[in-house]
Amino acid sequence: MKKIKPDETRNILRHWQEAVPNDRLAHLVRDAGRAYTRALQLRLAKFGVPFGHWAFLRILWERDGLTQRELSDLAGVMEPTTFAAMKTMEALGYIERRQLPDNKKNMYVHLTPAGRGLKKKLVPLAEDTNHVSIQGLSASEIQTTRHVLLTILNNLAQDE
Repeated sequence: MKKIKPDETRNILRHWQEAVPNDRLAHLVRDAGRAYTRALQLRLAKFGVPFGHWAFLRILWERDGLTQRELSDLAGVMEPTTFAAMKTMEALGYIERRQLPDNKKNMYVHLTPAGRGLKKKLVPLAEDTNHVSIQGLSASEIQTTRHVLLTILNNLAQDE
């Protein structure tokens, strides 16, 4: 499969915007999400961190010691996906999985010093991605965009 270069991507996007100027908001949000993911993925790769580990690390940096099930729920992924990621993250030395002596059912996930140390390296990459994405927007436009996206998320959550 041929790899698409950044210049080709820009041309495709420009063509698409001209061909479908009133594309549905859902498509634009999905495409923006993919662009964010790709931009962060490229940055994380420089540190050898797969994008799939990013969500788990972000959660654990804030709430260390969760069960794998809680981690799955918070990350919005299926438990087998979490299990596979935890196995890899443990092999990389980012986390330790432990059971409590009185509860052999649940597996608790704890960051190692190496896993905690990634925060100082990786969070700036996400901040840089966000900074790049808002170039050319005013503070008011950013605030409006946040309000719109939060309202959409709330509306769709209530529709479930």
